[in-house]
Amino acid sequence: MTATRIPVRAASAALYDRTAARASRAVLAGYSTSFGLGTRLLGPRARRDIEAVYALVRIADEVVDTRGGADAGALLDELEAQTARAMASGYSTNLVVHAFARTARRTGIGAAEVDPFFASMRADLTVTVHDRESYTRYVYGSAEVVGLMCLQVFLNADRAPGEPVRRPDAPTVDGARALGAAFQKINFLRDLGADSGELGRCYFPGVGPEGPTDGQLAAILDEIGADLARARAALPRLPRRARAAVSATLALYDTLLADLAATPPERVLATRVRVSTPRKVAVLARTLAGEAADAARSRSAGGAGRAGGRDGRDDGGAA
Repeated sequence: MTATRIPVRAASAALYDRTAARASRAVLAGYSTSFGLGTRLLGPRARRDIEAVYALVRIADEVVDTRGGADAGALLDELEAQTARAMASGYSTNLVVHAFARTARRTGIGAAEVDPFFASMRADLTVTVHDRESYTRYVYGSAEVVGLMCLQVFLNADRAPGEPVRRPDAPTVDGARALGAAFQKINFLRDLGADSGELGRCYFPGVGPEGPTDGQLAAILDEIGADLARARAALPRLPRRARAAVSATLALYDTLLADLAATPPERVLATRVRVSTPRKVAVLARTLAGEAADAARSRSAGGAGRAGGRDGRDDGGAA
């Protein structure tokens, strides 16, 4: 019996794809414990795709926040151009961009999400103080569209080759946008001192370099709470494993937000509040236990599918 040989060129292309995926995974592992813990609850394909989305977003953020300088705008322009070319062709010599482009092409992520994202990243190079209008626009481009990218990943994780790309309904879109906005605003609050002191930026409208007043902090917390409520309302619409992953990440951010809310405004500005890894693991375990109990109750009650996706399977499949 003669073994079937894979053409050398196809094997090399598959190796390149796998290497690009590993590069994205390394970026996520190096930069985010919370996000990384949540992705472990996803199936293999969805996890790879979320890692690809995160890696591109992180690299762009590094250009404007860490690299900075006179050439940051040109570097960001080149990254955006690389991304656009790769989304059109399916290939890039930049491994992170290559992985993202493959994800985007398979899940239906397009210019409607990518263009506002790069616009917000570019704003970080010139805008240091935001009013309500620019703040809303920045949060949409830097965070809400990332939530929409993740949603496309979740809905298309088990999509078969040739099957049309799945699109979310309006309530699921609203939840994904709210989730991205809430996470970003919590990050703004956590990084208030660094953003103001090191980068010279004030994201929250009306909040100056001296930090928020008690009233301003209360208003910010209320705003984030409203975003989180909208995000939670859409959770049942997600496929099963995506719902577990998002619930876990939400719980981790809830813990961080509670710590921030318990910290005096002057300390929020002076100290970067963190949730320790042991606490994160404990929060994750409690969330998983709750999800398991809910799933068992749903099964016993004969619960049916959800509006956001087909059947919640995201365990892999053909590329």
